[in-house]
Amino acid sequence: MPSPEPTKQSHLPLPVKRVPFLTRVRLRNYRSIAACDVRLGPLNFLVGPNGAGKSNFLDALRLITDALRTSLDHALRDRGGVHQVRRRSSGHPTHFGIRLELQLPEGVPGHFSFEVGARSHGDYAVQREECLVGNVSYLVKEGQVVASQGISVAPPAAKDRLYLVNAAGLPEFRPLFDVLSSMGFYNLNPDTIRALQAPDKGELLARDGSNLSSVLERLGKLLDGSTSLRIKEYLSRIVPGLEGDAQVLVTSHSPELLDAPEISNAEIIPVMAEQGKTLIGTLDEATRETLRDRLYTAGELLKANQLAPDLDSIPAPAQLQLFDLEPQ
Repeated sequence: MPSPEPTKQSHLPLPVKRVPFLTRVRLRNYRSIAACDVRLGPLNFLVGPNGAGKSNFLDALRLITDALRTSLDHALRDRGGVHQVRRRSSGHPTHFGIRLELQLPEGVPGHFSFEVGARSHGDYAVQREECLVGNVSYLVKEGQVVASQGISVAPPAAKDRLYLVNAAGLPEFRPLFDVLSSMGFYNLNPDTIRALQAPDKGELLARDGSNLSSVLERLGKLLDGSTSLRIKEYLSRIVPGLEGDAQVLVTSHSPELLDAPEISNAEIIPVMAEQGKTLIGTLDEATRETLRDRLYTAGELLKANQLAPDLDSIPAPAQLQLFDLEPQ
């Protein structure tokens, strides 16, 4: 039974509209994903059965964060090497590519893209990398800066590192580096959360949620009992910066979650696997009409294995454009 509301209620409403940070993600030959071109909003749900490849989409984003926080070499080795990251198929692709289109908190648009090629004996090279922030840009090929705009002195480049790490020393690229390197990734494990855990300070939720009891205990001691305050504080532990500024991507195979009335059709990104290949796209028109007419809920369609991406929204790998800039 819910407890009565306190006489003094603190109202901390979330903003009505949040500007998304990542507006579009393109992947080519990344793990099980041959190609995808996904547009994102402030809140996104990647939904599909277990083993469909939802986590591979998020792992591509986490690879960037790991490479900027440590090094590209460390990020690849942590995933078993470049040969484990690039997609395995009959065509034997030797490279993978990522492109992020984004909008910085100040409203400045831009994009960041790179392609990594596998070589013999587990070696690799960043074959191409480009970045555009407003009117400032750079293009790097095989460890050489071949084009730049708005940069007086370009830092040196290396074949085995993302150039953005060096470019972060320039004020024009520092905001982009900061937001990409600070993306947070959480895999809350119910079994781990239920297990007995040694108490800790509860200041920040662990990536697997293992210290949730300590976090909730700390919240109970610090807060005044207000429901809105407790929920908001809890969410801010999971997603730092949630208040008004955060973009959230959720992966789930739960039909119950999709039946929540707060989730709109535009926030659902269906994912499925076909012959070992992950397909990610938009809802097809028939599914959108079904949901719009309330003939079925998204959860019911997922249970019936009818929540599939529109195949026309999935590009062929060769047709996917990752780069715009040209050498000078």
